[in-house]
Amino acid sequence: MSEATGARDIDWATARTLAHDAGRPLPFQTVTLADALGQTLAEPVHALQSIPHYASSAMDGWAVNGEPPWTLVSHAAPEEHPRGRPSPHADSGEVSLAPGQATFILTGGVVPRNAVGILRTEHGAVRGDVLDRNESARPDEPAPHEHVRPAGEEAEEGSEAIPAGVVLNPAQIALAAVCGHDTLAVLRAPRVSLLMTGDEVIDHGLPHPGQVRDTFGPQLPGFVAMLGGHVDGAARAKDDLDDVVAAISAEPTDEFSLARASGDVLITTGGTGSSSADHIRRALTVLGAELIIDGIAMRPGHPTLLARLPDGRFLVGLPGNPLAAMMAMLTVAAPLLAGLRGSPLEEPAMVASADAFEPLRGRSRLVPYRTDSGRAVPSTHQRSGMLRGLASADGVLVVPAEGCAAGEDVPALSLPWVTG
Repeated sequence: MSEATGARDIDWATARTLAHDAGRPLPFQTVTLADALGQTLAEPVHALQSIPHYASSAMDGWAVNGEPPWTLVSHAAPEEHPRGRPSPHADSGEVSLAPGQATFILTGGVVPRNAVGILRTEHGAVRGDVLDRNESARPDEPAPHEHVRPAGEEAEEGSEAIPAGVVLNPAQIALAAVCGHDTLAVLRAPRVSLLMTGDEVIDHGLPHPGQVRDTFGPQLPGFVAMLGGHVDGAARAKDDLDDVVAAISAEPTDEFSLARASGDVLITTGGTGSSSADHIRRALTVLGAELIIDGIAMRPGHPTLLARLPDGRFLVGLPGNPLAAMMAMLTVAAPLLAGLRGSPLEEPAMVASADAFEPLRGRSRLVPYRTDSGRAVPSTHQRSGMLRGLASADGVLVVPAEGCAAGEDVPALSLPWVTG
């Protein structure tokens, strides 16, 4: 079976948009508040009751009714119905003050019905069971409703407190608790599997000539997590078409199948070129995958792939060179995972380039940079197989094909591990 033709050598911005649009939001799941931090809210949070749900005191002091002096009562009597039956409020513990009465109250305490306001502790004088204003108080203190936090002041019952689509922070989780929620509906984090290729790759020790250290296994799970995904499993395949097909295939009998991870996205490393030793494209053809992106007009990272496998999983094919692969993660994997999480596509910032760049016909250049005096200074060691420049970078410039002059603003991507 032949693969569907994908967009070939598309420009960088289009590649990001295609990847983001392909990733439709995943079904939501219900999690406890303790597990909701950093997750994307699938449904708006409404207040299940008024916040606060009772009128409360904003000060330590006395709730008073009428004019001073006030007779202190240890607790206000439950309000009674005019015919002598208990008021319905009495069942909830709500109490009432008679005219000329006062009762001590702490901050956050329930304000008795009929209370005019709260006389703060510093402005009261107590003699026996009589309360009066002291010399520090105003003549009209307390004014009506003074130091009283009315019920529903922060939110009315049923009102929307947190909109859907936000990435939940600690304050929002606390607000959800105040609204009366024990669980929240959040979008499920995309589940990702990793498939590393390359017979020349070793995962420990010093490589001999013809060998290279694995630069993907130690960092890709963390990178995926920074982008909002969760790595379920990883495997390695030989540089052999049958092995690569078996690893990608959803057939559960295949020894190397990653389908047992039941992921949403499969990220492969290496083998995306067109030489006889590159098997990812051929494997996609064998499996009848839909090729969405077939190369991107950028350097490094041109042979980046995005495909949809017959079982619905996405495959992101990263180039084998380390820096090229990292640029592919930022260009394709990050937007795809954002789309699956229901998050918007991040718009690049505009940064002044400290250096001029000559035109590079038909291709954008992705250039790690350091910030110096408000300008983006290109990092050294920027070849597709090098990592030193990216390791110390503040972000990545996206220099357009026509180049730019020194001091000109160009788009720039943030790095998920750089804060501030």
